[in-house]
Amino acid sequence: MERAHQLVHWFSRYPSCLIAFSGGVDSAVVARAASEYLGDKALAVTGVGPAVAQSELKIAADVAKQISICHEFVTTHESEQEAYRVNDLRRCYHCKTELYGTLVRLAKDRKIEVVVSGTNADDLGDYRPGLQAAAENAIQHPLAELGFTKAHVRELAHYWGLSVADKPASPCLASRIAYGIEVTPERLKRVELAEAWLAERGLREFRVRVHQDELARLEITYADLAQFFKDDEFRRSVAHELRKLGFNRVTVDLEGFCSGSLYQLKKTVSG
Repeated sequence: MERAHQLVHWFSRYPSCLIAFSGGVDSAVVARAASEYLGDKALAVTGVGPAVAQSELKIAADVAKQISICHEFVTTHESEQEAYRVNDLRRCYHCKTELYGTLVRLAKDRKIEVVVSGTNADDLGDYRPGLQAAAENAIQHPLAELGFTKAHVRELAHYWGLSVADKPASPCLASRIAYGIEVTPERLKRVELAEAWLAERGLREFRVRVHQDELARLEITYADLAQFFKDDEFRRSVAHELRKLGFNRVTVDLEGFCSGSLYQLKKTVSG
């Protein structure tokens, strides 16, 4: 496959690399290509902070094992920064600055030549303040550089038989908290437990969004939305469980699931 060859060959320019590795499909594809060309000179590193769900850490470990790439976890400290906790439109910049700074220091200590990310060409068209943090830390983006879109990445993941080939995108837990509401470990854990509970009951693509006064707004797919309102017992159990976790009210968004909806909402209100 030509794209697979192109991505693997991209790593020929460096004797070693460190991959910012979430375990999602993008970073998994990058790690797979790096491992093929560089072998044990490729290191996948996963940042661990309160905004990363435990389930995502397990997936990262499993995918790294499948790829047979060297893999490590490293603790990040973005939650100690006031600029991150205030949760404005620059939150991702502060988070990525902490992550990339940590990875660059680790790479320097290990004498690793370059740090790369899983940013793809489609990401360049979104509002992503984390890309500024990447630029400031000289992070390289092989997928974006080669013009590979999200569709291309999933095609490569299937080609290599990666277990996350069809995994839905799963941004950090902080992305569930409405802008202007402080990011706290308690809110992050509440979201993590709520989403884990819903996932155990068969929902696949959804978000539990946190708004003022600890209101939970559920975004679920239209298929699940129809089923949700047919099953009164399930609907009541969802409300009961989320209130037990500390939400004061539980609502369902009639517009369904939408990745990045909090940013779109903020943009609409601000505009």
